[in-house]
Amino acid sequence: MNENLFASFIAPTILGLPAAVLIILFPPLLIPTSKYLINNRLITTQQWLIKLTSKQMMTMHNIKGRTWSLMLVSLIIFIATTNLLGLLPHSFTPTTQLSMNLAMAIPLWAGAVIMGFRSKIKNALAHFLPQGTPTPLIPMLVIIETISLLIQPMALAVRLTANITAGHLLMHLIGSATLAMSTINLPSTLIIFTILILLTILEIAVALIQAYVFTLLVSLYLHDNT
Repeated sequence: MNENLFASFIAPTILGLPAAVLIILFPPLLIPTSKYLINNRLITTQQWLIKLTSKQMMTMHNIKGRTWSLMLVSLIIFIATTNLLGLLPHSFTPTTQLSMNLAMAIPLWAGAVIMGFRSKIKNALAHFLPQGTPTPLIPMLVIIETISLLIQPMALAVRLTANITAGHLLMHLIGSATLAMSTINLPSTLIIFTILILLTILEIAVALIQAYVFTLLVSLYLHDNT
């Protein structure tokens, strides 16, 4: 019970060197690949899920936007596997670090915005000033729309960080309560342990949903600029 509540969010080190890079590179190694002409059920299911997700995200895009399909599919797989591995005991979740989420959000957002200014500059500038705006409100609306555009990557990163961190903290607290109650009241321990199992199932769903939401929002930013 005396363990630091935020100890699991500290970036791990090996011999004084940061191990976060190795942890980030680990999830892609878990994705199965096939060397045979006929795939097994696992590979077939994996390909079906990738095709379904890609189709759902790329339907609204034009030809230029669909060139991002490989990047977006890779992004959702990376975030989903990283979130799921972070649910294992004594593991580290890189997506609980705001710096890493910003490192993913800012380049993707900037790439979409720059593409919009290069290919559709009139439409991109039109977003800063809605049609029919009264003249006295023009300066204020331009400032508001500029701020809303600039905070988009921050909103992406904070949303992912907050959801994953909150779930891990709640699981840590309920797990500690279960351990403390095990020597006091067995019926209460069973109830709390049942809640912990249900919360774990919920966190698995949240890990997948947050990966989808992050990628979908990047896809929407891309759609607005292509």
